[in-house]
Amino acid sequence: MTHTVHPYAHRIGILRDWKSRWFGSRKKYSEYLKADVLIREYLEKKLRKFYISSIETERSEKLFRIIIKTSRAGMLIGRSGEGVQKLKDDIIAFMDKNNLTKSKELKVDIEEIRYPETDAAVVGMMVAEALEKRMPFRRVLKMTVEKVAANRDVKGVKISISGRLGGAEMARREELKKGGIPLQTFRADIDFAKEKAYMSYGVIGIKVWIYKGEIFKK
Repeated sequence: MTHTVHPYAHRIGILRDWKSRWFGSRKKYSEYLKADVLIREYLEKKLRKFYISSIETERSEKLFRIIIKTSRAGMLIGRSGEGVQKLKDDIIAFMDKNNLTKSKELKVDIEEIRYPETDAAVVGMMVAEALEKRMPFRRVLKMTVEKVAANRDVKGVKISISGRLGGAEMARREELKKGGIPLQTFRADIDFAKEKAYMSYGVIGIKVWIYKGEIFKK
């Protein structure tokens, strides 16, 4: 029997790196892991409107660093860094509230995504936002696929949505594909993301695959 593997996990150590980078002793491992999971969930929920691509964490003995990759960096940073400082204070308050292990210093870095159309997570959020605005789902799929495929770095794109589409009684699945998506090729640079659109009649699941060509060692 075949098994569907997450395209990101499938390429860890080949094309991708871990999203949490740290070493912990046996005693602190579970504490660090709990902190990472809760902070990531908290930030994904809090910063949903900022089109967050990924949240990465790095730890050392003294420093805890959170790297947020977003296509709306200017909005998140704010005037003279006010937004980052407020976010930092919110994270510290969240860690205190949940009794999470803290390092001596917390650093929040914001990285901007130059081409949002080539990032699966951002594209997923665009689809979710359009669906939540009650736009027809077929038009949303077509517009988004054409917008992504228009980028010269993209070799293939597939978007799948499932749930009570158009408010129908029975849930179903619709997908639109343009170009190739070679999921079994390790050197294929495939970006994958899942997102949810919260509608009044239920949740619609969104999956996005973006293929950007093959990567060879120099």
